[in-house]
Amino acid sequence: MRRLPHVRLLLALTPVLVLLSLGWASAAPSMPGSTAPISAKIVIAHRSASGYLPEHTLPAVAMAYALGADYIEQDVVLTRDGVPIVVHDIYLEATTDVRQVFPNRGRLDGKYYPCDFTLAEVKSLRACERIDLKTNAPAFSGRFPLGASKFEVPTLAEEIELIQGLNVSTGRNVGIYPEIKGSGFHHQQGFDIEQIVLDVLAKYGYISPESKVFIQSFEPACLKRLRAMGCTLPLIQLISGSAEFNALVTPAGLDDIATYANGIGPVTTRIEDSKGRPVDNYSLVSGAHQRGLAVHPYTFRKDSMPSCFSSFEEMLRHFYFDIGVDGLFTDFTDIAVRVLKEAGR
Repeated sequence: MRRLPHVRLLLALTPVLVLLSLGWASAAPSMPGSTAPISAKIVIAHRSASGYLPEHTLPAVAMAYALGADYIEQDVVLTRDGVPIVVHDIYLEATTDVRQVFPNRGRLDGKYYPCDFTLAEVKSLRACERIDLKTNAPAFSGRFPLGASKFEVPTLAEEIELIQGLNVSTGRNVGIYPEIKGSGFHHQQGFDIEQIVLDVLAKYGYISPESKVFIQSFEPACLKRLRAMGCTLPLIQLISGSAEFNALVTPAGLDDIATYANGIGPVTTRIEDSKGRPVDNYSLVSGAHQRGLAVHPYTFRKDSMPSCFSSFEEMLRHFYFDIGVDGLFTDFTDIAVRVLKEAGR
């Protein structure tokens, strides 16, 4: 059983003590502490309700909404006719039956890219639970059965219309969280994906800093391009665990991010390693907060979590309240919503 300091008690002390906790360095690691009230912390449905239904399908979007998500994520790529669709990868074979329907349409690398297919062709495919392409087995055992029921790949517009329609019928205001996938790749293929996505967002009213939307990307050039185009929407710099992102987590890197983005989306292992040990004394979280950047780490899965936690709920509480992240991406929206509710949201 993991034993953690009661950080919320520390936060009840003076602001001086809180600041000291952010910068304290000793043999025992300090916790950054929560910098936002519980009511401001958000739950982001990772690829919609992907723990329960095939990712990025409209039924999964509806389920994520019903489970209480504050934001629902859309990974955006383009078809050959320039239509933004929602699929996690810049290829189709991991989440559709494209290899069976169009067996001769792969590129030399064996991958089937959405930008090689028209929207009508993409709509003829069946979306499915994510496949491990090495084994052709489900990537996550125990989730929705592979090949069961019938799903299709939605367009970005279709997802937005569903979410906005539910906002009208329920009175809630759930936001969207699109990621522009493979910006550099799309430009190489002749597509200005940033402009295409912004045009769709503007059509549905996402035009100001107050809009209920975050745009995310792993590519700094993509986000900087958006700013140069006059985009005022909130932007999130994603940070993976690969070495090419090491410069972004330094003080100079965070300084640069703060010039064009509103927050960061780091992989969890940039914050804690797989054994629950803090990375650089949680400096990424505290450093981001000191620069006014929100912190939305990914990805929290109850069927794939570090063994140092006795339960998924414990892991969520630890990141939300002990470390103090502002939101998180999870495949299991309902559990994160419950954790925040139990804490007083």
